[in-house]
Amino acid sequence: MKLVLRWALNAVALMLIPELLPEIRVEGYMAALISALLLGFVNAIIRPLLVLITLPITILTLGLFTLVINGLMFWMVSGLVEGFVVPGFWTAFWGALVYSLLTWMVSLALSDKDD
Repeated sequence: MKLVLRWALNAVALMLIPELLPEIRVEGYMAALISALLLGFVNAIIRPLLVLITLPITILTLGLFTLVINGLMFWMVSGLVEGFVVPGFWTAFWGALVYSLLTWMVSLALSDKDD
């Protein structure tokens, strides 16, 4: 149940991003739900592989290259989902940063205090 709630709240967070970055468009709840699901999948499966492949660059930039990888993943998902539009890399970069902050707040709100 908590996983479904987290998914729904991440979709809501995705729908809030166009309020802060008007270049990004999320056209409807279904696009937000599918995008949130795909972003979760991409961040769980593909992102760790990219971080491992780009480890030397990540070390040289003291981890800042990870932000570039996040932006690329965000941009990639926008290319896969109709109704989720991110026009360019820098928009994706800032969108991924905002989305990361919003989903961090969702995780913080849903975390168990006893753990």
